[in-house]
Amino acid sequence: MAEKIFLKSKKGFFGENKGDFHAFGGQYVPEILYPALEELEKAYKKLLFSKGFQKEFKELLKEFVGRPTPLIYAKNASKILQNQIYLKFEGLANTGAHKINNAIGQVLLAKKMGKTRIIAETGAGQHGLAVSAACAKLGLECVVFMGSRDVKRQFPNVFNMQLLGAKVIGVESGSQTLKDAVNEALREWSKDSKNTFYVLGSALGPYPYPDIVREFQSVISKELKTQTKQFFKGNPDIMVACVGGGSNAMGFFRHYLEDREVTLVGIEAGGMSKEKGKNAIRMGNANAHLGIVQGYKSYFLSDNYGNLLETYSISAGLDYAGIGPQLAHLKEIGRVEFSSSSDKEALEALEFFARNEGIIAALESSHALAGALSIAKKVKNKKILVNVSGRGDKDIFITAKALQKDRWSEFLANEIAEMRGQ
Repeated sequence: MAEKIFLKSKKGFFGENKGDFHAFGGQYVPEILYPALEELEKAYKKLLFSKGFQKEFKELLKEFVGRPTPLIYAKNASKILQNQIYLKFEGLANTGAHKINNAIGQVLLAKKMGKTRIIAETGAGQHGLAVSAACAKLGLECVVFMGSRDVKRQFPNVFNMQLLGAKVIGVESGSQTLKDAVNEALREWSKDSKNTFYVLGSALGPYPYPDIVREFQSVISKELKTQTKQFFKGNPDIMVACVGGGSNAMGFFRHYLEDREVTLVGIEAGGMSKEKGKNAIRMGNANAHLGIVQGYKSYFLSDNYGNLLETYSISAGLDYAGIGPQLAHLKEIGRVEFSSSSDKEALEALEFFARNEGIIAALESSHALAGALSIAKKVKNKKILVNVSGRGDKDIFITAKALQKDRWSEFLANEIAEMRGQ
């Protein structure tokens, strides 16, 4: 089973031991948060795999989330690319992305623990939207921290979060993106961990969060183990997922980690160029260093003094300086390969699959699709699975600006004029 990959994990460390230079993860937090993390660890181990919790969780996945999500054979793309292309379409889950799998799981866990208030961080807004929906469903107060820069470029998700009853707080500090939202959420949690539960959205942060997120997201690969049997025998040859912090990738790869014949590929945000500050590439980047940030040890884009560097991506969900400790470990042991897709390549992939398969993917997922297109040019007759982690509704203000700027500007100008005339 996949757990063999993590047999050396102790207290969230991955590597020979927690003192090893190449150990990842851990719990590096202010002393005030240790009791909250210990409480979370006990609840996670007691409740998560209990029959009662699993029964309720599976019911919510089916009736609220809308699982299982489909595995689609991309017939037209397969013919063009001379490979067998399959798309796991998480975009059909409630709220439009994979984030709801983890959100409903953690909010349910919080309710079982007696918490009354939920806080969360968000980048592209999908995690915040998912947590807002989960809180509305289960009747808990919700506060979402979001970088002010991301609030501006992902306002449709902000509107929907507020519609669901959440309070959205724009973070003005730092680069006003995901890393700053995480910092504010951790700071808020330290003020009142007795009543407040922090729902972390990616497979990172202090232990046990990477484990919790991985397990809730593993429903993706668990479904795939059954769904692929409709199309072919055995396992796929190559699996491709985009990588920001790592939640969709870890869920997608989870049940294939021990299937060594399957090539696992993570696609990072190549941004505008390889120049410092113009991308969010962590793996194989000379500017990425082993460090401790936001409660865990991993690779981060940083200067020689440990200060995080500015990052950039057209996709808010991939615009992050660090990478989850489990993915860093999997890269270190050679189990997961990494590559990157630029903004331009992601947009081209979005258009290709929209026009050939009728699927409008999120910009995050479009990076994975671009990675798959690149791989398909180098191989033939391979079974390539891509995790389309979300749909592109949320990105319309970004993609329309990039692809049809003049027509979109005209539409917005007309809308503004009409609103002012009312």
